Amino acid sequence: MRILVDTSVWSLALRKKEKNEEDVKVIEYFSEIIKELKLIIIGPIRQEILSGISEKEKFEDLKDKLSVFENFPIDKNDYELAAQLYNECRRKGIQGSHIDFLICAVSINNRMVILTLDNDFNHFSKLIPIKLEKIG
Repeated sequence: MRILVDTSVWSLALRKKEKNEEDVKVIEYFSEIIKELKLIIIGPIRQEILSGISEKEKFEDLKDKLSVFENFPIDKNDYELAAQLYNECRRKGIQGSHIDFLICAVSINNRMVILTLDNDFNHFSKLIPIKLEKIG
């Protein structure tokens, strides 16, 4: 099983200083996914992870750490499905970012589950056929 890890999980693991018990569980599971080579990252998630780091040294350090993970390829079908999912959810009153819907599309088209801390994906899952990874 391949697991597409959302930016929210990466941010928790890489940036958040103080962690509660639930955070520790997520980070332990995230580490397990890495060790078992199940982790999937796409370019837009890499971009989100690296965005907002103003110190050049920290940016380069994080970029180097992320370089061990290859980007999963995104193709035309993924972008088209992302737009379709965005439109479908929007028609039913559920908003989300374009990157969130691209994550959904890649996961659907490639039979992946999504590991996220972002509650928006719970709302999306009521309307579109995504699978969310549960921890614990």
